[in-house]
Amino acid sequence: MLNMFNRFLDATSEYIAHRKGLLPGLGILFVVMNFVLQFIPIGGVLIEANLLLHLGVVLAILGIMLAWIL
Repeated sequence: MLNMFNRFLDATSEYIAHRKGLLPGLGILFVVMNFVLQFIPIGGVLIEANLLLHLGVVLAILGIMLAWIL
């Protein structure tokens, strides 16, 4: 199990190392989706808790930090 997790982390870090703007881009996309969904009467808990906004900000910050390291 631990060996499989190590291989997953290695593959993920290699993938992200060559695409440094992927995670911040996804974070910005989540923030924009949260903004747009506020004006549509669907969404429920996602919009009331601003879940996409919070997830997008955390993902963008994490992506910037990983891009700096890698």
